[in-house]
Parts: sequence; C-alpha cells; structure tokens
Amino acid sequence: MSEPREPLVLAAVVAAPVYFDKQASTEKACQLIGEAGLAGVTLAAFGETWLPGYPWWIRGEGYASPSQMKARAEYIENAIEIPGPETDALCEAAKAAGIDVAIGVVELDPTTRGSVYCTLLFLGREGEILGRHRKLKPTDFERRVWSEGDGSSLTVHQRPYARISGLNCWEHRMMLPGYALIAQGTQVHVAVWPSGSDDVLARAFAAQGACYVVSVGGLLREQDIPERYRDLFPTQTGAAGCSIIDPGGNVIASSEKAEETIVVADADLARTLSARALCDIGGHYSRPDVLKLHINTEPSRRIAKS
Repeated sequence: MSEPREPLVLAAVVAAPVYFDKQASTEKACQLIGEAGLAGVTLAAFGETWLPGYPWWIRGEGYASPSQMKARAEYIENAIEIPGPETDALCEAAKAAGIDVAIGVVELDPTTRGSVYCTLLFLGREGEILGRHRKLKPTDFERRVWSEGDGSSLTVHQRPYARISGLNCWEHRMMLPGYALIAQGTQVHVAVWPSGSDDVLARAFAAQGACYVVSVGGLLREQDIPERYRDLFPTQTGAAGCSIIDPGGNVIASSEKAEETIVVADADLARTLSARALCDIGGHYSRPDVLKLHINTEPSRRIAKS
C-alpha cells in the first residue's frame, strides 16, 4: 500500500503590484502570501514580473522620449537582486505562511546594474530560494527592456508534494522549453502572463504534460497606473485573469474579473499518473532515437577568462 500524500492545494493570486515601488510591492506580496497560507494553500503563484510590475509603459509613445527614458531608469532602480532584501522578506513570508511561492520579478543584473531580466522566482515553505527562471526570449516590445535568459534555469524543482516548474508567457509558444520541463517530470507547472491567462496555451501544456497548471496573469486598473506615467500606459485597463487546469486540460477553477482575488483549487497527483499511463510524451510516448532535445545548461557569460 502506498503512503498517503499530503493535501495539494493550488492558488493563483490575481492582484496589482504597486508599480515602480519594489518596497511597497514586496510588502503587498507578503500580505497576500499570508492570506494564501490561511486558506490552506500549498503553492501560490503570482503573475509575470509582478514585482514591481509588467512594463506596460513600453507600448507608449516615443521610444527614447524623456518620459520613456525616465520610466526605464526608474524601472531599473526598482528591479531586485537575487538574493536581496526583497527576496529575504518574501522568503520570511513564505516560511511564516508555510507555503511555496512562485512570483514573477524584475531581476537586476548584479554585474552591470544596467540590465534586467523577466524572472520567475520559486520560494520554499522553509524560507529558502528554490530557484529562478529567466525568460529565454522577451516578446516584441519587451526586448526594449529585458535581457535574455539562458538554459541554466530550465529546470524542475523537487518538492515534498510534487515536482514543480514554470515558464513566462510566450515561452509556452516555443514548445521546446515546455518539452524540457515535461521530460524532467513536472507535475505542477506555473504559467505566468502580464495580463489574463492564455488558456489555449495553458490547457495545451496541461494536456501534453499530463500535469496541473496554475495559469495566472497580472491586474491593471485605472487606479493602479502611476499618475506621472499615465500617458505611457495603455488606455484599456482591467487586464486580469487566471485558471487552474487539471492533467486532462480541463479548467477546474478560474476568474476573469478585474479585481483582486485568490483562486484556489484542490489537486490530486493520482490524476497525473493515470494521464501519463496513457500518454507520457517525456517517456514511453517519445522516440529519442528519432527526435532528441539538446539543452545548453551552461550559464551565459559575457567575459571568458583563460
């Protein structure tokens, strides 16, 4: 007889950060982590670059206008280092709540201090940093702001309750990063977006990977836009949305309301086993003799010393 598994409760945290304010955003994230802990959550996920916010302003007028350049500088000033004071506070909150956390952050390059990454940060319930994943290919306008990640962070984290992983937004369109995680046996995957959940891609990942997916986007309302950059932000606000999806690709919990909420769903890992018994694309339903994925897991270095 197999040992009983601990309850697995997944949560998508839909909330607005305090844009351009890493300290206030960190404090708000810690509060939300505490609320998720009180709800009995195992793993809580926040949206893409939630701390201190997705760079909506890059779509505004004037690539190098004074207001754009001011926003760029302030964005870098509010990026966080890993580890750093902000991650210390988040780790303490995760430990106090007794939950794991996946949260999108803007990560500062500690060497040049002029480049930032779109990073998905994983924190453990013992108050530790489990790992991070830097977005491999920023999308369209994002390339004006974010640097590219590398293959060193394309990994799965073994937790007491499951193997967990995550990707940022259109990395789910790239297929190969997703396959890399599926082939490593991910059981709970976090898919983060700047706005509403892309259920087509998220449901496809769940069905192909025979895993649960927590798909969560950010929130942007009129009151969330900083007054000094109002002309740079999109005129259409209310971007929000999340879904929790089972290994069959079915949505089991969701929200599309433009309001702050924590959406929770129970998960049963036995569902992943039954789904993989039928189709395990990283295992028995693969042909490595015909098709094989090569991953460069070496960290990218700009200076090679001999």
